[in-house]
Amino acid sequence: MKILELYTKEETKNLKVGVCVIIAIIIAILSVVVTRNEISHKDGGKYYKVYARYNRTDGLLVGDIVRLAGMDIGRVVNAKLDNDFKAILTLELNDNIKIPDDSSAAIVSSGIMGNKYIEIEPGGSEEMLTEGSEFAYTQDAMVLEELIERIIGIGKAKRQDKKENKTND
Repeated sequence: MKILELYTKEETKNLKVGVCVIIAIIIAILSVVVTRNEISHKDGGKYYKVYARYNRTDGLLVGDIVRLAGMDIGRVVNAKLDNDFKAILTLELNDNIKIPDDSSAAIVSSGIMGNKYIEIEPGGSEEMLTEGSEFAYTQDAMVLEELIERIIGIGKAKRQDKKENKTND
């Protein structure tokens, strides 16, 4: 306590708050790491690998979840570029889940600023994806900045239309 006596009450309070914030951040990071490791193979079941090719994967990372109907069925285990500079993601899917070969794999996010994951929309084919198959249909990640620019552009166009209509009246 002699160390704390060297500081004013305000400095001591700020120091305590800072230490608590640092501890909270460390706990949050550790919980994310532990959760990702648990999700990776929590049921101890078998998995099969399939591939998905995207133009953009902004914000999606190796280790992120693959979902079907809101349920976790796998994860992203590898990412690389092909010769055409497209991202090829390797997905590990639970062996108990059979996916029709005409299904799509979209990169989506949980909320505006949430984590990205892959959502699979099942198709209607009788044939199923097997080890080493590739999704025929994919949807790239939506970049928040691009979405905001589109919304602003639409707003500006409407404002311009209103001005032109007022001058024509």
